[in-house]
Amino acid sequence: MATQTPSFLGTGWSFPPTFSRSLGGVLMVSDDADIRESLWVLLSTSLGERVMLPTYGCELRQMVFRGINTTLTRQIQDYVQQAILYWEPRITVESVTVQHTASVEGQLTIDVAYVITRTNTRSNLVYPFYLQEGSIPVQGP
Repeated sequence: MATQTPSFLGTGWSFPPTFSRSLGGVLMVSDDADIRESLWVLLSTSLGERVMLPTYGCELRQMVFRGINTTLTRQIQDYVQQAILYWEPRITVESVTVQHTASVEGQLTIDVAYVITRTNTRSNLVYPFYLQEGSIPVQGP
């Protein structure tokens, strides 16, 4: 019987949490997928949202309803880089790019290019950020 080697990059719950009857528990992810999902959770969590870790998260939600300009994109880049620096030690960020999505009004895409330090694997995460959540363009009469 073969023994499974534990992942040296980490193993955690899948996001969103998914339960399996056949496995009798929560689906787990490892290695690159674990890092990717950890980044998604980090960027989706507001500061103070986790009671036991009040400094965990990213300040993106305070950017909602702001006008899209160079200052906004630089602030978002800084917030994302700072959150990753403090809370995801398994990677090194190469770049954070924020772009306005012309096809969807009020949406910015945040592209994080990073290197997994233990394996020197390059990857990226594209995170959609909505400045105007739930808005539907109104058509005139």
